[in-house]
Amino acid sequence: MNPLLADLVSLLELERLEDRIFRGQSRDIGSRRVFGGQVLGQALTAAYHTIEGRLAHSLHAYFLRPGDVKAPIVYDVDVARDGSSFSNRRVVAIQHGRPIFNMAASFQIPEAGLEHQAAIPDVPRPEDLHDMSETPEPLLENVPEKMRRYLTRKRPFEVRPVEPVNLLSLEPSEPVRHVWLRAVDKLPDAPELHQNLLAYMSDFQLIGTVTLPHGIHFSEGGVQMASLDHAMWFHRPFRVDEWLLYSMESPSAASARGLALGQFYDTDGRLVASTAQEGLVRIWPRNKRRK
Repeated sequence: MNPLLADLVSLLELERLEDRIFRGQSRDIGSRRVFGGQVLGQALTAAYHTIEGRLAHSLHAYFLRPGDVKAPIVYDVDVARDGSSFSNRRVVAIQHGRPIFNMAASFQIPEAGLEHQAAIPDVPRPEDLHDMSETPEPLLENVPEKMRRYLTRKRPFEVRPVEPVNLLSLEPSEPVRHVWLRAVDKLPDAPELHQNLLAYMSDFQLIGTVTLPHGIHFSEGGVQMASLDHAMWFHRPFRVDEWLLYSMESPSAASARGLALGQFYDTDGRLVASTAQEGLVRIWPRNKRRK
């Protein structure tokens, strides 16, 4: 397996400390705090360690405090309910003796039912697009070093944006974003692993959609963004080592908070998962920004 992908899979695997208590490590991906998708994926892994014969269909989480990338995270799982068809788990992530995150997740025995879905957006196919890491060098010449590293670093997922990556322009645009995603290598046939990895990637670029109508560019500084909560629903089977379209939109921003919604489609147009996130979005006045 590709080393970057193998490292991510390993990151989402947890050490069992006690019957329902687990420990996970962190990775520094260039931010000052633990990436929210990492905590989502690890928390779902922890819940899965207490589940048999059922698959997650939804999760609802709150980010309480920034995670420390230099310290491990302990996950405490509460077995809230095991019914004939559904199971519910509550997971608390703890660092330095304090909760940084909590999540409720529901699991269901697979069964048939009614079927309908929203149509996949009419966008170019992934084979007609370029990976984010292939940004042409001339476009990178005037980009801040931090952004250059973000764009060009190797990832465990291929990321092919549909809309052009806006490097320097501050022109407002519609609060809509489409990105094709796929793991860089083949993965085992384990549905729970694919769900854990999709939870990890569901935090990628989602809340940033809120800034698009306002012409805000992070190279200016003075922008504070943080995930407040995250919800996810798994509708149909999927694989993250096959192309998935992540369709994102932001219907509202107010009171220093922004709401972003996302849908994942496979290449056959099947809606396989949906997500929603509210985030803190503060724009500091220029005279109050850090030098």
